[in-house]
Amino acid sequence: MNAETSLDLSLLGATEAAAALSGGRISSEALVQACLARIQVDEERVQAWAFIDPEYALSQARAADLRRREGKSLGPLHGLPVGVKDIIDTEDMPTEDGTVLHAGRTPPEDAAMVSMLRAAGAIVMGKTVTTELATYSPGKTRNPHNPEHTPGGSSSGSAAAVAAHMVPLAIGTQTNGSVIRPAAYCGVFGYKPSFGLVSRHGVLKQSRPLDQIGVMARSVEDVALLAEQLISFDESDPDTRPRPRPLLRETAMQEPPVPPTLAFVKTPMWKMADVQCREAFAELVAYLGERVEEFKLPVGYKDAWKWHQTIMEADLAKNFELEYQEGREQLSETLCGQIERGRRVRAVNYNKALDQVPALSSGLNQLFDLRYEAILTPATSGTAPQGLESTGSPAFCTLWTLCGLPAITLPLMQGADGLPLGVQLVGPRGGDACLLRTARWLVDRVQPD
Repeated sequence: MNAETSLDLSLLGATEAAAALSGGRISSEALVQACLARIQVDEERVQAWAFIDPEYALSQARAADLRRREGKSLGPLHGLPVGVKDIIDTEDMPTEDGTVLHAGRTPPEDAAMVSMLRAAGAIVMGKTVTTELATYSPGKTRNPHNPEHTPGGSSSGSAAAVAAHMVPLAIGTQTNGSVIRPAAYCGVFGYKPSFGLVSRHGVLKQSRPLDQIGVMARSVEDVALLAEQLISFDESDPDTRPRPRPLLRETAMQEPPVPPTLAFVKTPMWKMADVQCREAFAELVAYLGERVEEFKLPVGYKDAWKWHQTIMEADLAKNFELEYQEGREQLSETLCGQIERGRRVRAVNYNKALDQVPALSSGLNQLFDLRYEAILTPATSGTAPQGLESTGSPAFCTLWTLCGLPAITLPLMQGADGLPLGVQLVGPRGGDACLLRTARWLVDRVQPD
């Protein structure tokens, strides 16, 4: 019995599937078919997809298999299905941004990162659900672990699709906590690279100083495999820079030269953490022993959340002005409130908020320079809240997003309700490869084989 009939291929992680594809043990068509079968079973319950065309996904897979048989050059993601958040342009699929105001929109070209996915051989499986214009008003997606709980947002469909084994890989975006939070709630690995590593050309713009791209998968190695293919300089995104592509996957799988020391940082948001979150982190810190030291941020960081809000809401007012002016009645009250507050932000206050970021970042760099390889902190205030009216709070992500630091959430713990509880690691800006190495070390330390 061959591998295609002896196991459920949708259970394979990306690295396992890539090795099986490369070795000729499975075909891309069989892998995509297994993912489609999983979608058919669970989509009504999870509702992760904004757009999916099964026959088109299979046609991409057959083309990938033909290319392999013909001995043509293959990319690192060859034949792997990937879900793409529905605010990221795809020329062959609708990109509707989670709002009826953009219904039926099909972009004229791929986003830069989608072009890179295709160049690496990936199968763009379909478009995953986003919240309304990637803000706070929920979409239709439910948490695969318990459909009565939120999956988080705004990359809700991407997190849920990976957690439900509908795809091994997915792309999300983060302007506050929109990769880390849903990944934590859904119990998958979510990684947001350093600001400026991945081009945002062709992605819905919320806030140029804050918008960042992230990836989701079921292991550290898998997020490294995907993210490494997205990193590049793109003259269409002025915040990218020419630089060598970091060897994320290779570095992530190495042993650290010395055991890492982590700084346990509660942040001023610790008061929002629920009892089981606090107890779980106390247990984790005790378990790690001398490898963790508690570090209290200086008092100057307490206003970072206010500065982030000022920047984000002013930019939402600017970038969603057309939607507000022409379709206000079809926007949620939540988004209208953000836009209206943003319209009242004075230019001097906006610029003052932006001016705080270099000092905040410099202070955090000094923390890493002291002796710490990474910051250990909650990804969320607790497990996914019950109910579908909210996507939960991004407060435990805000500071790191504001400063453009790389962050990853690891599904290492569980709440009393049986839902996942994420552990967030944050590294120095530009230190992505070492952060992933530390993350893999922590996973092995807490969950040894």
